[in-house]
Parts: sequence; C-alpha cells; structure tokens
Amino acid sequence: MIGSIVDTVLDRTVVGGYTNVGYQVRSRGWSASELQRMDGKVVAVTGASSGLGLAAAEGFARLGATVWVIVRDRERGERARAEIAARSGNNDIQVGVCDLSRLASIRSFAGRLSSRASRLDVLVNNAGTMTQTRELSADGIELTLATNVIGPFALTNRLIGLLQRSAPARIINVSSGGMYAQRLRVDDLQSEHGSFDGPSVYARSKRAEVVLTEIWAQRLAGSGVTVHAMHPGWADTPGVRSSLPRFYRATRPLLRTPAEGADTIVWLGAAAEPALRSGRFWHDRRPRPVHLLPRTRETPAQRASLWAQCVELSGWHDDAADGSS
Repeated sequence: MIGSIVDTVLDRTVVGGYTNVGYQVRSRGWSASELQRMDGKVVAVTGASSGLGLAAAEGFARLGATVWVIVRDRERGERARAEIAARSGNNDIQVGVCDLSRLASIRSFAGRLSSRASRLDVLVNNAGTMTQTRELSADGIELTLATNVIGPFALTNRLIGLLQRSAPARIINVSSGGMYAQRLRVDDLQSEHGSFDGPSVYARSKRAEVVLTEIWAQRLAGSGVTVHAMHPGWADTPGVRSSLPRFYRATRPLLRTPAEGADTIVWLGAAAEPALRSGRFWHDRRPRPVHLLPRTRETPAQRASLWAQCVELSGWHDDAADGSS
C-alpha cells in the first residue's frame, strides 16, 4: 500500500487520483487475499448490463457468489449473464428486470427477489442516468432524481428486511467524484427552477446518494448491515461516452477500464475491512472526505428534509425503518 501522503496528493490533484494513473500506482500494494471467497453468498447489482455494473457483477461472480444482474431490458440482461458466466466460470447468474425510474417496477422486482432469494448479502446500487434536458419519469419525478436517488431509495428500503435476515450484509452506493462540486439542494430537489444543466443535476443526485448513505448507516447501526458509498474515478463506460462526449474525447487515454473503476465496489462487498465500519465514502479502497469545499456542507435540517422528500416521492412508509417492511 502506498503511503498516505502520496495517496492524498494523488486524490487532491484529481487527474492524478481519478485516472488510470492513480489506479496503477495505488493497486501495486494491494493483495489478492483481501478479496475473500463469496461462495454461498448472494449479490445484486443494478445497472449491470454494461460498464461499472457489468464489471462489478463479473468481479463478484469470480469470487463464487450467486449474482443477480438487475437490468431494464431482459435481452441485454441475458447477454450480460452469458458474458459474465463465460468470463468467470460461474454459471450461477440470475437476471432480474427492474426499471429504477419506475416505482411500480421496483415494487414488483423487490417482491420477486424476496420470494426467490433466500438471502441477500450485498446490494449494489449502481444504475444511473444523466439527461441533457429536464425530463419526467413515469411517476412524474425528474428523471435523474428518479433513477439515481428515489429508485435506489425505494429498492433499498424494500430489501432491507432481506439484508438484515442475511446479516452480516452490505449496501454499496455508487456515487461520483463530481459530487464534490455540488451541495444538497432540498429546496429544489427536482430541478424545477432556473436553467437545467445535466452534469450539475447528475452531480447533485450523487451528493444526495452520499448523504442517504450516512443516514442509512445511522439507522441500521447494530443491525449487521453496513452501508458505504464510493466513487470509481474516471472510467471508460457507455454512460460517459454518450453523456459527456467532450470529456470523453479529452480524457480517453487516461480513463480507467470498467474493471478498474469497479474494483472498489467488489472490494467493499468482499473484503473484511469495510464490515468493521459503516457510512464511509471510498475511492480506491480508502475512505475519502465527503466534503472538500465548505459551501457543499449540508445542515441537519437539510438532511432530514432529503429523507422526508425521498419517503414522500418513493411511496415508502417511514414507519418501516426497522426493516420489517
């Protein structure tokens, strides 16, 4: 493991820490023994048909876990299942169809998973979207918020009971380094006011994910379920190519592979260290600060407002906070 000073310098320079350069430097000190075998364990990964989700699902499959590939499109899910099985040698790959932007789809899938899976050891909330114009979901929620925040909020809370019965279990929320530049906007959670800037709205949704991670960690303390967030750095994924074409062209030689970006997801799900604490924000297997700028800090009242609005928009009943729902 490289020294903490070098690691911090890489992290603060952004380019040094978020690109494949940072990954190559940091990974020199990692041991394969950190990733424990996961035979008999069940992992669910949303957005697993491509990019980080596909790479994470393959990583868990290589460790012997039963992996649920959660996708919007059945055909793409079956292709991902076949690809993961062929590469990992693990044929215990299941496909679950769920559109994270649709609450009815989430309710239906959570019910199916709970009835079919006897346990759930790791839930990875990876699915996300970035739009260039303001769009609404089928439920009338701004689409980026619906997919990146409200959907994972609803899915996680509906599966917490299964996670608790499988404890020790883990929830991993995939955020973005872009959240460092944004603050929580509970006064305009659905981006209804002012001009709509897709990357900024996306980054705000990722800030919200990190705040929810900390709240979940507090609520689930002592339950045997740990909750962490992470960011993958700059990775070469279909989402980056389509949503940020200029950024992609400018940084392409420095972008991480999906497997490099997903490494910390797999590590958080399989290594021993993350089970010892909860509510942290990670990058390249190390906890990172949640704020780099004073202006991004939120108040307790704003955190409470985010939770309350998520409860209202998702239709989930907050009296089920003990995981019995």
